Amino acid sequence: MTTPLTDLETEPAAAAVLFGDRIDVVRQFTSDLAQYGEELGLIGPLELPRLWTRHVVNSGLLAPMLVAGRVGDIGSGAGLPGLVLAAARPDATLILIEPMERRTDWLRAEADRLGLANVEVIRARAEEATISPWLDQATARAVSALSKLIPLTVPLVKTGGELLFLKGARIDAEVDAARKVIARNHLVDVEVLELGVGLVEETTRVFRATVD
Repeated sequence: MTTPLTDLETEPAAAAVLFGDRIDVVRQFTSDLAQYGEELGLIGPLELPRLWTRHVVNSGLLAPMLVAGRVGDIGSGAGLPGLVLAAARPDATLILIEPMERRTDWLRAEADRLGLANVEVIRARAEEATISPWLDQATARAVSALSKLIPLTVPLVKTGGELLFLKGARIDAEVDAARKVIARNHLVDVEVLELGVGLVEETTRVFRATVD
């Protein structure tokens, strides 16, 4: 049983600008997620009318910030942002870390369908994951507050590596609440960036910090 795509949001013009020659892969991912996502418990029933803008483009805004190295996506879920980033940046290796079996099954199957050879899926909670070699960068989207997310993620990232966490409008309050955690975990060059200005109506914010 699949979900009708009549409610799927029309692809915004920003998508082609953002994804360039990788847009066809991203289109296929979006179509697959729209078709199977609700059935598999990956997205809610109200997400189709905003799937492109709120989820796919939102995730893709992070792509230019990735290095051509090992990037971990913590709590990858439906592949937001992990599979979107893997599609957008074939020069980076995306390690998708997700504890739920039905989600890791989806991530592996979808990466295969999309021909993404730069994806590795690990079924584990972040605090239990064994990563070798360590990550150059780690990202997460809609996982937990910074005060909880930072201690889970820092042990997976090499010294000099980066944390890149997609966050909402309350990011400044989260940063303030996590000041002690930031210091305890030896994070430096901490900043909040707004992505998508001049490209999309609904910009997104990213918490960026370096592991010292």
